[in-house]
Amino acid sequence: MQASRPAAAAGSQTLSRGIRVLEVLADADRNLSIDEVAAGLGVHRSVAYRLVRTLEEHGLVARDAAGRLLLGTGLAALASGVSRDLQQIALPELSAVADDLGMTCLVAVLVDSDEAVTLISAAPRQSTAVVSYRPGHRHPITRGGPGKAILLAMPESDWPRGITDDLRRELEESRARGFALSHDEVVPSLRSVAVPLILPGQPPAAVAAIHVSLAKPEDEIAERLAATARRIARSHGA
Repeated sequence: MQASRPAAAAGSQTLSRGIRVLEVLADADRNLSIDEVAAGLGVHRSVAYRLVRTLEEHGLVARDAAGRLLLGTGLAALASGVSRDLQQIALPELSAVADDLGMTCLVAVLVDSDEAVTLISAAPRQSTAVVSYRPGHRHPITRGGPGKAILLAMPESDWPRGITDDLRRELEESRARGFALSHDEVVPSLRSVAVPLILPGQPPAAVAAIHVSLAKPEDEIAERLAATARRIARSHGA
């Protein structure tokens, strides 16, 4: 049994690195080279190349005309099964509020106890400047409107360690007004307004609107998002 442990550990490390490749590509705002992926993982180029080749074989990573890397269409098949009911319920609601506000809107959920991941997003159909925010984007819940709104939905005993006094005061203010705000915290130049989304049997979540500027007052945006969150929750059985 002892001889099998190093192999198991190596296998776990390989799987973890493969997942990190997908996360690095999801977080990037452009297609990346192998060297950039290797730097993001902190591994040698040859290691990154082997990981990418395996992911390519499964359709999870693809290359553009210049040979740079992007997420593959195979991920769509996997993503379609994740919280399928919530996605089906939320998409028409997000599309409606995105068109109403002229802002990209999204649902983010808590993962790994300290990160927010975008589950689904919708862009306005008629807008001179559309912000693309792809599903799968992750960031710490201590940053960004969606992350902070998720914190508002959680008991403080479940908050991650390292919450600063400044952030705690900001969250107290956010709880008092009923919504969270952010500017330049996750993606440079982007502003966000977000409200908690509480669903029975589901991890804490948030509904958010993001854009380079806010076309309406923050409280009006938050009110519209809160109404959307209530409709999603009712349709989900809350």
